[in-house]
Amino acid sequence: MLRLSLAPLRVGSFSAMPAIAKARGFRSHRMVKCYSTSFGQSSKKLLFRQLFEQESSTYTYLLADVSHPDKPALLIDPVDKKVERDLSLVKELGLKLIYAMNTHVHADHVTGTGLIKTKVPGVKSIISKMSKSKADLLVENGDKIYFGDLYLEVRATPGHTIGCVTYVTGDAPDQPEPRMAFTGDALLIRGCGRTDFQGGCSHQLYNSVHSQIFTLPKDTLIYPAHDYKGFTVSTVGEEMLYNPRLAKDEETFKDIMENLNLSYPKMIDLAVPANMVCGLQDLSAKGA
Repeated sequence: MLRLSLAPLRVGSFSAMPAIAKARGFRSHRMVKCYSTSFGQSSKKLLFRQLFEQESSTYTYLLADVSHPDKPALLIDPVDKKVERDLSLVKELGLKLIYAMNTHVHADHVTGTGLIKTKVPGVKSIISKMSKSKADLLVENGDKIYFGDLYLEVRATPGHTIGCVTYVTGDAPDQPEPRMAFTGDALLIRGCGRTDFQGGCSHQLYNSVHSQIFTLPKDTLIYPAHDYKGFTVSTVGEEMLYNPRLAKDEETFKDIMENLNLSYPKMIDLAVPANMVCGLQDLSAKGA
């Protein structure tokens, strides 16, 4: 895959340094961004940890290429209250954290990405361009995020919010098998995220899941951003059969979502404004 280094881009008050690669398999043949830290040819080995924050029932995921000399790592959906835990684990495992990423602008907790950036120089924050929030790197559908010789593919899965994405491990012989999908709130284990705020849309969510997640191999492992029933992992095949919402036809799904009668999220008024600025709303206000 061709990768070209570009001059730094400015994204809000953050700097972004993307590398570009030609997308294959897309009729439009558009150029898609690849965020890379390595060009090494060492054998691939994924280190994976699933972490949990009890108050918001949020999963944070740590991934690293431990066969690479630098052991580059990334965190998906870190929570501000658990940053010290996460960074302690990264240090204990001898990893080099390079990315702190979000699947979307969360409404139930404050992201830890901004706080991580203040504690670990060089870490880049990542979120989708459609979220319209601030980060060092703004990704779009089809982009690839490299850490060492491993990568995550970005799949746009809006519907819970307008900016939701799913991060999927690579589809190549030298990438981990089975594949893993970090679905945020788009697809939960036997459920899905609500669609009644933050630009949510049940029609869009249904189509996102069916076109971008349910088209993955059935043994693809599903790792959501939350779980409230004690589950830790599912598969695409399981959710296609047993998800009580998304295994239905679209009209039934829309009816279910329109009649959930959920309460107003208790953290939304604090979390969303903070998460729109990488979780650093308080620091931004003090610097104004």
